[in-house]
Amino acid sequence: MAFPAKKFITSSFFGFTLLVALVAFLLKFNSSQKLFTVEELALYNGTGDSLPILLGILGSVFDVTKGKSHYGAGGGYNHFAGRDASRAFVSGNFTGDGLTDSLRGLSSTEVHSVVGWRDFYFRSYKFVGRLVGRYYDSQGNPTKYLKGAEAKAARGAQLMEKQKEMEAKQPSCNSRWSQDDGGEVWCDNGFPRLVQRPLEIALTGKMSKRCACYNEDQLGQPGLEVYSGCDYLAKRCRV
Repeated sequence: MAFPAKKFITSSFFGFTLLVALVAFLLKFNSSQKLFTVEELALYNGTGDSLPILLGILGSVFDVTKGKSHYGAGGGYNHFAGRDASRAFVSGNFTGDGLTDSLRGLSSTEVHSVVGWRDFYFRSYKFVGRLVGRYYDSQGNPTKYLKGAEAKAARGAQLMEKQKEMEAKQPSCNSRWSQDDGGEVWCDNGFPRLVQRPLEIALTGKMSKRCACYNEDQLGQPGLEVYSGCDYLAKRCRV
C-alpha cells in the first residue's frame, strides 16, 4: 500500500515543479524578455488599431501606445514607430537613410544624447523587449556595438562636464537677438571676446567659439579675438 502513496506524492511534486517552471517562464517572457526581429517590429507601426505602437532605440523596444496622438498614423513622431531609428533622434533626418539605427560618424555628445533619449523612454514608457540585430544578438545579449555606443556616450558626458568646469572659470557674455535689431553681446564686468572652445573638436568633431568676458589685464592673452567692428575696450558689440 505504500507504493501508490509514494507514486502519488512523486507525481504531484513533478506536476507542481512543472507548473512553477511554466509560471516562471511566462513571467520572464512577459516581463520584457521578448525578442523582436526587424520584420516583427515593423508590424507595430501605428497603422493597426488592434496592435500596440512600438519603437526601438539602441535595440531597446518600448510600448508608446499611450502617446498614440504623437506616434500613431499621422502623428508628428510616427516615423519612429515600428523601427529603430536611433540616429534620427539627434540628426533630425526623418526620411530615407536617416531612419536608421546606425550611429556611425556621430560625435560623442551626439551619442550621449541618443543614450539620453533611450533613458527617457525607460522612464516614460513600458519596456517590452529587445530588437535582434545591431545592438542585441539572437539570445538578447548586448553586442559590441551597444557596448561601444555606451562607452562613447560616457566619454561624451565626461568631456561635457570638463568643458563646463573650464568655461565656468571664465564667465560667458550676455547676449540677445531680435529680427529687427540683430544680435548683441555684452559684459557686465569685463570686455567681450571670442575664444576657441578647446574640447569642442573632441565633443562634436567641429571647432567652435564662444563669447567670454575678460578683465582688462587679461586682454593680452593669446587666442582672444575682438569682435569685428567693435572697439578694443567696448563692453557691448554688435554681432
